[in-house]
Amino acid sequence: MADSNDSRSAPIGVYDREEKRGMTGIEIAALVLSALWLVIAGGYVFTGGSTEGVGGLRFLLVVMVVFLPIAMIWVAAMTMRASRIMREESARLQTAIEAIRKSYLTQAQTGRNDPSASTLARKLDEVAAAQRKIETTLAMLGSTRAAQAAVQAQTAAAAAAPEPAADDQPALSLGTPAEALEPPLANTDFIRALNFPDTAEDLEGFAALRRALKDRQAAQLIQASQDVLTLLSQDGIYMDDLTPDMARPEVWRAFAKGTRGREVAALGGVRDRASLALSSGRMKQDAIFKDVAHHFLRLYDRAFVRFEGQASDAEITELANTRTARAFMLLGRVAGAFD
Repeated sequence: MADSNDSRSAPIGVYDREEKRGMTGIEIAALVLSALWLVIAGGYVFTGGSTEGVGGLRFLLVVMVVFLPIAMIWVAAMTMRASRIMREESARLQTAIEAIRKSYLTQAQTGRNDPSASTLARKLDEVAAAQRKIETTLAMLGSTRAAQAAVQAQTAAAAAAPEPAADDQPALSLGTPAEALEPPLANTDFIRALNFPDTAEDLEGFAALRRALKDRQAAQLIQASQDVLTLLSQDGIYMDDLTPDMARPEVWRAFAKGTRGREVAALGGVRDRASLALSSGRMKQDAIFKDVAHHFLRLYDRAFVRFEGQASDAEITELANTRTARAFMLLGRVAGAFD
């Protein structure tokens, strides 16, 4: 029964039927009426009509009386033909729409009743989810590659260095620890370490990182920066994607001297709304993220105070363009450190 209904609603060839329109009843009727009118009007005009008037006026009257009604007949015939064609096309379009609707309903019903179709759809969803997970992981790896390299370099350096005996540790007068014997960390190494190595082949970056890790305060800041960058990357926030408005060196110096409020508001130069919204939401909802972020802000503030006293304006500008400084700008603005 269903097949017979479908065949009646959508007969074979209904969509690609060729136009085979010949002389229809409308055209035949128009021809008959035209011929009849020509006979009647022509016979009257040329045989029994009045002969009054001159030639020009008589010709005009003949044209109007004989041919004007014929023109009206054919205008009416063409209008009726166009109307019939429109009705046929409308019926054919309705049939096509009905056939498409039934085909869609049939496919939907088949998909619901076919377990293999639902299984295939589920497998496709799993593949798509796995692909999105892989893309997210690759993006996170691309942003945190420097932090991971820093951890590996720090671990390798700690494993390679022999543990000194307690009796061999030199001490300065008044109990000064042995680490005070190390030369002070150069500003260039400090800046390069806070930006982390760009690639695995960045030998200069790794060398600067190793030298910075020997400085206790710098090592603490590097570790805190690594933790923050890793947590931010989990929300898809990468420092390389941020283009903050850079503050002038004198604003940074004022911040190092304890100035707060509108005078140092330019330090919160990160304008990316998505990053700010995600960081703010994470700060409110995730206690671990909040603690890590505030710990990082304190260490950066403390380290920058020490750095500012011996750095030039160019070095302050270069430091402000590192990944660590961008994280400080973002989280500092979220935490209200520049208000």
